[in-house]
Amino acid sequence: MNQSRLTTTAITVLRVALGFLFAAHGWQKFTEWTIAGTQAAFTQMGVPAASVSAPFVAGLELAGGIALILGVLTRVVAALLAVNMIGAFFLVHASAGVFADKGGYELVLLLGSAALALALTGAGRVSVDRVLFGRKGSKLAVLA
Repeated sequence: MNQSRLTTTAITVLRVALGFLFAAHGWQKFTEWTIAGTQAAFTQMGVPAASVSAPFVAGLELAGGIALILGVLTRVVAALLAVNMIGAFFLVHASAGVFADKGGYELVLLLGSAALALALTGAGRVSVDRVLFGRKGSKLAVLA
């Protein structure tokens, strides 16, 4: 396998795995915790405007995760998810230390870093973005 194939494979694996995890977390906020429960949890954790931020975050994680899996608007979605994780880091997890079993930031740091990496690299060759925006000379090529 040449470097190009390895890079394509690596970006695709990262995008699909990250998308799956974000979609799962968004789905959990809608179905297991419910939006009302997520709003209450956000309020308890000190997240500002919990009544607005909880449904926004749940929707972003669910729809954004699906978008990452498909490779749709990957740079934009990944940047939004990275900002989401920055908020989770500073508002909730930083004070608890590193380890997730104590409420720490290890998962948030990993998810945010992976999202930032995709925001910087784009979706890669195996993606809807590449099909829609990957033409040479396209004004929207930055999205591919």
